[in-house]
Amino acid sequence: MDKFVVQGGCRLTGEVPVSGAKNAAIAIIPAAILSDGVCRIENVPNITDVASITRILYDMGAGVRYLDKSTLEIDPRPVRTYIATEELARHMRGSYYLLGALLGRFHHAVVTMPGGCDLGVRPIDQHLKGFAALGAKHRLENGMVDVSADRLTGNNIYLDVVSVGATANIMLAAVKAEGTTVIENAAKEPHIVDLANFLNSMGADIRGAGTDVIKIYGVRRLSGTTYSIIPDPIEAGTYMVAAAATCGDVLVKNVIPKHLESISAKLEEMGVSVEEFDDSIRVKRSGKLNKCNIKTMPHPGFPTDMQPQMCVLLSLAQGTSIINESVWDNRFRYVDELKRMGAQISVDGKLAVVEGVDHLEGAPVKAPDLRAGAALVIAALCARGTSQIENIAQIERGYENIDEKIRRLGGDIRRVPIPQAQTAQAI
Repeated sequence: MDKFVVQGGCRLTGEVPVSGAKNAAIAIIPAAILSDGVCRIENVPNITDVASITRILYDMGAGVRYLDKSTLEIDPRPVRTYIATEELARHMRGSYYLLGALLGRFHHAVVTMPGGCDLGVRPIDQHLKGFAALGAKHRLENGMVDVSADRLTGNNIYLDVVSVGATANIMLAAVKAEGTTVIENAAKEPHIVDLANFLNSMGADIRGAGTDVIKIYGVRRLSGTTYSIIPDPIEAGTYMVAAAATCGDVLVKNVIPKHLESISAKLEEMGVSVEEFDDSIRVKRSGKLNKCNIKTMPHPGFPTDMQPQMCVLLSLAQGTSIINESVWDNRFRYVDELKRMGAQISVDGKLAVVEGVDHLEGAPVKAPDLRAGAALVIAALCARGTSQIENIAQIERGYENIDEKIRRLGGDIRRVPIPQAQTAQAI
């Protein structure tokens, strides 16, 4: 096991490239199962969640190989099983996309309940509601979800809550169903649009992705394709906040600026300069930070996955800021770690009150989840002194070479092995 050792006080400057979107990749890779030909997927991020979902497909019999470090070729034709490998699947939330993909191909799927970050209850009731509307039955046994149908038939489905996972899973199951499926109150996130575009490139007929009503006209077959995943807006936003936190000047490259509008707006509200170009965005801070309030919302609102990173920035702002977390129950688990670094934050349920402080102090901390881990890296970069960040496996689930990219921007971050005696004691 490794940890990050960060010496704070370095101003981040230069250029940083953004990798492919994690949340798109972990839906698009399982979607390849629906094809009857070879799929070549480009701009694939080199992160552990992608390695896990790719290994699951390999264990199921798919032909999987990397043509280069970011291009993945999948041949789903040898897959003969509808059961996903439990050990790997239970460690990541995105494993539930195998339900829709396998149901769409085999009319049967057996997949473990989703894992990933512990951010509260991850109900899949809306997923199952959608499958039931298409004609599937389900049962839960020993932590496994078993969904099956004699045939899948299109239907009108209204989601009780806006759910990215349910929207994507219903799309996967419905794309080869008989007739037309209409998803109302659908999620509008960029990776939903990316998944729809990937499926359409294989011959699907999906319309309305990016709006709250998606129509899926079932087709008999899907063919192989070549497709490039969108840039990761959360990775981009993380480096934008890191630039602001360190009084830096960073050009974040390979982005879609429209996907970052809610993040850019809050940074500008705080007094940070944000300049947009065609496929890049420059973030520069020279003065003090203004307080602001944030409420996380489904897209196009402020993304919950950027809330911990922004909390670090608000900790350094003048005055009192309020964060309203409307998506996840346990998203503030990282606050105790920030308090160890001198942050003044009080939490009441889904509300956090952040009192700005003059500076943060380096401290030993532990990443409780993926985005909180990224937030702690930002806090360490702008803190006085040295910080040690443990449980960095959480961070590497969603960030490609984060330490290397930060070093290229001038940050002082090193990966250091944790002594075996210390690891055993922690266990």
